[in-house]
Amino acid sequence: MFYWFLKWVAVGPFLRVVFRPHVEGAENVPATGPAILASNHLSYADWLFMPLTLPRRVTFVAKAEYFNSPGIKGWFQRKFFAGSGQVPIDRSGASAAEGALTAAKRILDEGELFGIYPEGTRSHDGRLYRGKTGVARLALETGVPVVPVAVLGTDVVAPPGKTFGTFTRPAVRFGAPLDFSRYEGMENDRYILRSITDEIMYEIMRLSGQEYVDMYATRAKEESKKHASDRAEGGPDARGETEQKKAS
Repeated sequence: MFYWFLKWVAVGPFLRVVFRPHVEGAENVPATGPAILASNHLSYADWLFMPLTLPRRVTFVAKAEYFNSPGIKGWFQRKFFAGSGQVPIDRSGASAAEGALTAAKRILDEGELFGIYPEGTRSHDGRLYRGKTGVARLALETGVPVVPVAVLGTDVVAPPGKTFGTFTRPAVRFGAPLDFSRYEGMENDRYILRSITDEIMYEIMRLSGQEYVDMYATRAKEESKKHASDRAEGGPDARGETEQKKAS
């Protein structure tokens, strides 16, 4: 609790004064009791600004590496992430998704708010990508509401691949809670899980105004890297661009 207090006393006021994050729909987040906050993911700074707009603690899962680093720096890093609402999860193994689900259930069973990024990774180009069905399974197995969230402007403050970007005023929008109790007992039906996930992603898209791409973000990143490599090496992409220029 000391480090949670320290985060809000030291880091919170600084971010509020400097960036003045704008919030809409905070009343949609329950004042008490468990809820899942399902957000888009533009930047590593998302987990700082979204909880900053709420009076309640929001817990996320974080890479175990953040908690295992050696030395003085590692000690401060562990304390900061633990105190700011992060729980460690090993994302390298095949059981990573199951481990995250177990951690999330524990948090929700304690009546807390759990934050999740259904895309599974940050968007590399600002578009919204297909959600993974873990959020739907979590909602059905726990029976708690899902609050869709859109965080905007964090990719300007902290762009992908960079520590700092340029100044802007981030915005956080909370949508109306989504109730999926009508699907109780159907958490093993993959079509139901996909339908629920798509409904959540639609609400996030509506709140954020992002272009939606029906592809997983990890695959989109891989294809983007491949195309960039092809262009650099004079591959098919580069030849196609050259032919287009000649034709024009």
